[in-house]
Amino acid sequence: MIQKEKPMEGTSIKKIIAVMSGKGGVGKSSVTSLMAVALRNKGYKVGIMDADITGPSIPKIFGVNNQRAFSDGKSIVPVETVTGIKVISLNLLVDQEDAPVVWRGPLIAGTVKQFFTDVAWGDLDVLLIDMPPGTGDVPLTIMQSVPVDGIVVVSSPQDLVKLIVKKSVNMAKMMATPIYGIVENMSYFECPDCNKKHYIFGEGKIEEAAKEMNIDVIEKLPIDPEFVSLCDEGKVEVFGKMRFGFCESFGNKIEDKIGGIE
Repeated sequence: MIQKEKPMEGTSIKKIIAVMSGKGGVGKSSVTSLMAVALRNKGYKVGIMDADITGPSIPKIFGVNNQRAFSDGKSIVPVETVTGIKVISLNLLVDQEDAPVVWRGPLIAGTVKQFFTDVAWGDLDVLLIDMPPGTGDVPLTIMQSVPVDGIVVVSSPQDLVKLIVKKSVNMAKMMATPIYGIVENMSYFECPDCNKKHYIFGEGKIEEAAKEMNIDVIEKLPIDPEFVSLCDEGKVEVFGKMRFGFCESFGNKIEDKIGGIE
C-alpha cells in the first residue's frame, strides 16, 4: 500500500475534495471555482490546488494570473484571491503563462505532489483539487498519494455521459476513494424573459446514470452567460456576490454531501 503524503508542518486541512471529469470541455475548472466561491461565501477557509499542469485555468478565472507564488526558502507561498481563497498553480510559478508545459508524466506527477507537500496552505477548512480530465497519471498520483476525503465528478448532458462518468467513478472505486456525487454542468438555459428551461445540449441522462451507479446528483448547473463572462474577466468572486442566494444553495448542497466541515 502506497503511503499517503503529508502536508508541510504548520498546515491543517480539514477536508480535501478532488474535482474530476472523464473528459475535457465540461467546465470542471469553472465548477471547481464556483464550489470555492460558494464555500468561501459560507465563511470557510478555502484553497485550490490547480493540478491540471498542462492546462491550468484557475488563476485566470480568479484574476490572479499576473501574480506569482514565491518561495520563502522553506515553502511555496500560494497566491490569495480578493476574498482570501488560496491558490497554487503552475501558471503562478512560470514567467510566461502561455508557455507550453512539455513535460513527461513523472515530472508532472512530482510537481502535483509538491503542490500538496511543499505549499504553505496554513489552516484550511477545504482544499479543492482541480484535476486534469481523464484517468491518467495525475488523477492516479493524487488518489494514491494525497489523503483525499472524497470526489466530485463533473459531467455534461451528452449521450456518452454514462460511459464517461462510469470511468471516473470506477477509477475512484478502484482507489477506494469515496464519491460525494455528480455535478451536471451546462444542464440547461433558463430564458430571462419567460423563465422557461431550454435544454440546449439535450435533456441530460445524469439521473439515470447516477441511479445505476448508486451515487447522488449534487446539482444541475445552468448555462449562465454572465458567469462565463465573469470567469473570462477573472471576476468569478463577483458572481458570488451578485448571485449570493444561488451560491449559498450550491454551497449548502456541497456541505451536505461531504458531511459537514468540522
